Amino acid sequence: MADRCPNCDTLLSEPRPRFCGACGQETNVRPPTVGEFVQQFGGAYFSTEGALWRTLGLLLARPGELTRRYLAGRRKHYVLPLRLYLTISLAVLLLLRLGSPGLATDVGRAQIPEVEELGEKPTMMVLEFGEGRGVGLKEGRFTCEGLPAWVCDRFRDRLDLDRKTLMREARLWPERFMSRWGTAMFLLVPIFAALTQLAYLGRGLRYTEHLVYALHLHSFWFLAVAAAMLPVPGSSLVLWAMPLYALLAARRVYGGGWLGTLARAALVAALYGIVLGVALGVVALWAFFAS
Repeated sequence: MADRCPNCDTLLSEPRPRFCGACGQETNVRPPTVGEFVQQFGGAYFSTEGALWRTLGLLLARPGELTRRYLAGRRKHYVLPLRLYLTISLAVLLLLRLGSPGLATDVGRAQIPEVEELGEKPTMMVLEFGEGRGVGLKEGRFTCEGLPAWVCDRFRDRLDLDRKTLMREARLWPERFMSRWGTAMFLLVPIFAALTQLAYLGRGLRYTEHLVYALHLHSFWFLAVAAAMLPVPGSSLVLWAMPLYALLAARRVYGGGWLGTLARAALVAALYGIVLGVALGVVALWAFFAS
């Protein structure tokens, strides 16, 4: 009986060809080896001449050019915006969680609770959520400032734990924060795109076009944060490149003069800063109350 293609069921000629003439799939289908599986997963995506490295090179070297080319229809040789963002953000968050567990407190602008190991219950524990907002135990007394009453009540119940349990919760907080911050950032990118659309209402661009710009910009920001965490002198200076990169990218993508670009960037930065502040507080609380 003549063989048929396992993919499209097309009748194969004799001698049996290596590839199906109808769909192009290999005719000799078998479970891949580990090496073949890795090669299939990476392929041109991770090869030295592949789309990922070509995309990263353009993203880092020329702010906004990757977005401009995508909007102009030049997409075949580059990683698509959402895939690029997911690849970079997941990789960076994973590396930061594995390599720097204390980073969550720096990003979240909160302090890991400092617990005094005396007695069955701690006598000193402080958790701060920005200036003027904090909760904790001071000399054994519960304090809560700058937070809604229902939040304070939840904290009071949460802190009424024995010393061992509370210390365990304190150690788990940074990891919980980082895992939930990744989810929050995925939701914040569309908000940034909406704010950018607001700033450029007169340009006639669709929301999805602003979303492409937001995905590319946040991809760079994730890389900048990762670079700033490297254990080398002066690495934190990379963070200063984030606003400059955004300014250059916006001008290349949207055009216009420097003064207008700067004014729009300032508007987006101010509004997005408020959103980030709220998000940081919500994620910090979410991580603390998570069981």
